[in-house]
Amino acid sequence: MFLYNLTLQRATGITHAIHGNFSGTKMQEIVVSRGKIIELLRPDANTGKVHTLLTMEVFGIIRSLMAFRLTGGTKDYIVVGSDSGRIVILEYHPSKNMFEKIHQETFGKSGCRRIVPGQFLAVDPKGRAVMIGAIEKQKLVYILNRDAAARLTISSPLEAHKANTLVYHVVGVDVGFENPMFACLEMDYEEADNDPTGEAAANTQQTLTFYELDLGLNHVVRKYSEALEEHGNFLITVPGGSDGPSGVLICSENYITYKNFGDQPDIRCPIPRRRNDLDDPERGMIFVCSATHKTKSMFFFLAQTEQGDIFKVTLETDEEMVTEIRMKYFDTIPVATSMCVLKTVIHYTIAHLGDDDEEPEFSSAMPLEEGDTFFFQPRPLKNLVLVDEQENLSPIMSCQIADLANEDTPQLYVACGRGPKSTLRVLRHGLEVSEMAVSELPGNPNAVWTVRRHIEDEFDAYIIVSFVNATLVLSIGETVEEVTDSGFLGTTPTLSCSLLGEDALVQVYPDGIRHIRADKRVNEWKTPGKKTIVRCAVNQRQVVIALTGGELVYFEMDPSGQLNEYTERKEMSADVVCMSLANVPPGEQRSRFLAVGLVDNTVRIISLDPSDCLQPLSMQALPAQPESLCIVEMGGVEKEDELGVKGTVGFLYLNIGLQNGVLLRTVLDPVTGDLSDTRTRYLGSRPVKLFRVRMQGQEAVLAMSSRSWLSYSYQSRFHLTPLSYETLEYASGFASEQCPEGIVAISTNTLRILALEKLGAVFNQVAFPLQYTPRKFVIHPETNNLILIETDHNAYTEATKAQRKQQMAEEMVEAAGEDERELAAEMAAAFLNENLPEAIFGAPKAGSGQWASLVRLVNPIQGTTLDLVQLEQNEAAFSVTVCRFASGGDDWYVLVGVARDMILNPRSVGGGFIYTYRLGGGGDKLEFMHKTPVEDVPLAIAPFQGRVLVGVGKLLRIYDLGKKKLLRKLNLFMSIYDGICF
Repeated sequence: MFLYNLTLQRATGITHAIHGNFSGTKMQEIVVSRGKIIELLRPDANTGKVHTLLTMEVFGIIRSLMAFRLTGGTKDYIVVGSDSGRIVILEYHPSKNMFEKIHQETFGKSGCRRIVPGQFLAVDPKGRAVMIGAIEKQKLVYILNRDAAARLTISSPLEAHKANTLVYHVVGVDVGFENPMFACLEMDYEEADNDPTGEAAANTQQTLTFYELDLGLNHVVRKYSEALEEHGNFLITVPGGSDGPSGVLICSENYITYKNFGDQPDIRCPIPRRRNDLDDPERGMIFVCSATHKTKSMFFFLAQTEQGDIFKVTLETDEEMVTEIRMKYFDTIPVATSMCVLKTVIHYTIAHLGDDDEEPEFSSAMPLEEGDTFFFQPRPLKNLVLVDEQENLSPIMSCQIADLANEDTPQLYVACGRGPKSTLRVLRHGLEVSEMAVSELPGNPNAVWTVRRHIEDEFDAYIIVSFVNATLVLSIGETVEEVTDSGFLGTTPTLSCSLLGEDALVQVYPDGIRHIRADKRVNEWKTPGKKTIVRCAVNQRQVVIALTGGELVYFEMDPSGQLNEYTERKEMSADVVCMSLANVPPGEQRSRFLAVGLVDNTVRIISLDPSDCLQPLSMQALPAQPESLCIVEMGGVEKEDELGVKGTVGFLYLNIGLQNGVLLRTVLDPVTGDLSDTRTRYLGSRPVKLFRVRMQGQEAVLAMSSRSWLSYSYQSRFHLTPLSYETLEYASGFASEQCPEGIVAISTNTLRILALEKLGAVFNQVAFPLQYTPRKFVIHPETNNLILIETDHNAYTEATKAQRKQQMAEEMVEAAGEDERELAAEMAAAFLNENLPEAIFGAPKAGSGQWASLVRLVNPIQGTTLDLVQLEQNEAAFSVTVCRFASGGDDWYVLVGVARDMILNPRSVGGGFIYTYRLGGGGDKLEFMHKTPVEDVPLAIAPFQGRVLVGVGKLLRIYDLGKKKLLRKLNLFMSIYDGICF
């Protein structure tokens, strides 16, 4: 049997991030990898919001990612190390919006293997060479250059292998234009491998090794190797040549060390620690990631510790010799995998951030005893401001699909995250809608439009709202206010309105057409006899109306700005129920096609070309009566004409909304007007209304049925996605300074301005914070409440935390002298009252074998915690179920499997318990009944025929409900398994 899997949501966890000028402009972009996906992001220079330009699957696992630029170039390339056994260089083409593979060199087998390169990438800062390394033994160097046509070239690989060597990190050393050099953190395990006593392994030291690529002789040599005192975890390149002193910073446990060749002595500075930290004091501190910011006159580093604290690191030099490392606390953010400093911020501002505050500066020149360090006080953000964030579901610990909110469409309930950043998320299929404004109207409107005053205006000037017997005109400025001098007729309902020509407006109402010039002169066309206008279609230069009886009248604007009626009229074979005109293409006089939907379940395409005006071109029969039509140009690609002018060329699509709730999308031939390739989608139970809007500079269609949907082109693919919002009745595109690509819509008696920012997303999500890592959750079938268990290793419970803080505060007062006792008491009180949010500042690490756990009862709709039971220190919850016992009547019970004093390596456990709670208070309260001791970890609990089935280590047991504990009914030893779980 072969199972087909369909990815609903792409991976969201980012593993690598790099930045550079990938499009060749001065705009900086970010390239991130999400497992097997490469994504190009561009931050908006004004708002800071990050927009996705391109997402590409690589059909492999991305293990490393680096950006490089050839000397004298203006564009950055991307080099990718993956599990394919190849090195791949990509170039981004903005015109095609795609990554193009420039080079793909095979060097080994596929798969994430120890000795096949791909895990580490390092680039020469001048872009002359790249090193790709394996975890063990193999390293290859490729020389990068240009050919006569300025295309990137890559050499054959040069080997820099060393047997019996483990690699921890690789960077390119900035040596200016001398021979390219790479620095590696390595460890030789040959002696340890041959020594059965283990002494050699204990004494093995890590080495810092420099590899030089001799460009003249075309080979790589090990130039220099030095044993390190501390175990390093990664390296930071120091700018060299004319920009700085060159060399590397080695980040190791508790220290950061500067090293370079020649007479340069090692400069070593301890990593500062938090004052009054609850962490185990014997636990070391390391930097986990860094970012370098360099200008022509200065450079500095931002380095983040494993607690999330960021330090600004600078080097003091004296005649090209580094004399001092200086560090200053910068800010605290959640622990990152990668950091990028973009140059879009004003250089002076970012260079001097943190210089003027009162934070102490730490220096390697300050005298300290061996093993001592500096201390600082963490605080909320001061130098950084959060402007945008992208949601991340990684890691998903548990997931269930259910319609607990009674919305007809099931929701995904996902427990995800780790530690204090854990969340319970509710995922709904649809685009997230940002509500910009909601205002009540004097009655229930039936339509809404927006118009601009001039064709070159960037933003809309008026919102026109039509009622059953009146029209309301609102002007758009800092506030939205009613105006009466716009020229629109306010005593009649409006069928449609638009900007006509460069600066005129047109209003179509049941008794005629009103043409409003820029100087407020008004021309009116009245309907003949007792006929009225029933339907109309309007664009920038054309107006088509349908009179009662199925008669079509066509108007077109002449070069003088006058609206002229075509000499003939067209009698249709049935009553007209809907019409649509496409927008006038750039550089043309008119849209060539009119789509007309008739009551006889057909759609007809009629020509508006002067040579065959109002002649039928094609027809399509429909399964039901059409409700609305919309012709749009979508899926455009940039092309240049003969004059070199860039423009977007797309395809014409006729969207047909039917009264039975079905949407049809048909390709409209731009030459013949033929209809072909019809696609069908059921949207809802109500007739489908269609509205043309703009999204990311392209036309899109908003379809409204019992639920609203958006049909749009995103990254060269069509998307038809529902909006996660209440039912809307009518809509129009909306553009203002605050909301450049919004939607104005009506719902009952309210006018709403909406924005759709996260295009391309499959789900929108609501997140509710948790305290520890969620392990499992179950749904109570009667109340739809969730019962979660949260467990963290290396963590304190709230009670233990409070106890430790009290103990430390007492020690502070006791350690102070008589004169300082009062000041120490004040400091102790401030320490006890300090409460930094653990989601940002991290939770204190208690040490191995320490566990914290709780049971939480949650209402998933409101996200409120109905009840919460904190377990004792070193009790870890691993399994949960909700069930009824045959002997327990109609009551529901929650059973939680808990391990006591568990140590992961070497594995040992001090026993376990099964906690039994009764769900009281209508399912909103956990009432403790009893706990049943067991010999091993209860990893699995499930209801079974009015009793419960429990996996305790290798034992499978059946328990029934008792008054003081659960009663064992069956005991089965499963010798073939390590433990029973599910």
